[in-house]
Amino acid sequence: MRAERDEERAAPAAEASRSRRFPSVTRDTARPEGSGRAVPGAVSTPARQWPMLSVLTATAAGLLATAMGHPRIGCLVIGVALIAASVLRRVLPSVGMLAVRSRFTDMVTYGLLGVAITLLALVIEPKPLLNVPFLETAVRFTVR
Repeated sequence: MRAERDEERAAPAAEASRSRRFPSVTRDTARPEGSGRAVPGAVSTPARQWPMLSVLTATAAGLLATAMGHPRIGCLVIGVALIAASVLRRVLPSVGMLAVRSRFTDMVTYGLLGVAITLLALVIEPKPLLNVPFLETAVRFTVR
């Protein structure tokens, strides 16, 4: 009797292993993509996460420049750091914790935020480096 029950339990398990269909009940969680290493495991953790650490260091430098009274330079550094993150995500096969979502989503997110912050740095007053004609009209319309 017990052998029959064991065979009944084993049949669906064997069937599930042959099927390519996603199981209705999961028993484990998928390993996140960001846990991959940029460098082999024999190297220390900070060295394995160099893409993320480089982007964070550049962003911290941009925030420090902004806090010291140079907002244009700070925003440019932050924007370039995010654009670099997008390029790193595209070029490197494994970027460690810089990978948050799928490769395409990360590239688009980092790239768009980087471009937006860089454009913000270029139109900061006084003496903007980039003159966008409709911005002056929009500001006049909203701040009467």
